[in-house]
Amino acid sequence: MTKVKIVKQNNKIKEVECDGHTGYGVYGEDIVCASLSSVVQTALLGLLVVAGINVDVSRLDERGYLKFTISDNLSGDQEIKANAILDTMLCGISDLVEGYSDFIELEVI
Repeated sequence: MTKVKIVKQNNKIKEVECDGHTGYGVYGEDIVCASLSSVVQTALLGLLVVAGINVDVSRLDERGYLKFTISDNLSGDQEIKANAILDTMLCGISDLVEGYSDFIELEVI
């Protein structure tokens, strides 16, 4: 089971934490884990490369752990881009949870 925790402040995503492998399939061939990882890591790349935001990142690949935190000191343009990227990420995660709730747990606080 992968546990995904999304922390919001003022209705904006400020922190994303994913922990664990989904267990849907054999390690290295797990399409649910790969799908979730792709959605979250693409959002992180979007923040770093497209929006140019310096993000605090922690990861432990063998454990299936990734956490990133968005700074409070964003320009107006960066904030608009970050919100679009992260809200789209949350849509993707929510869609995966609908189909695979036995393997992904989503908490939005």
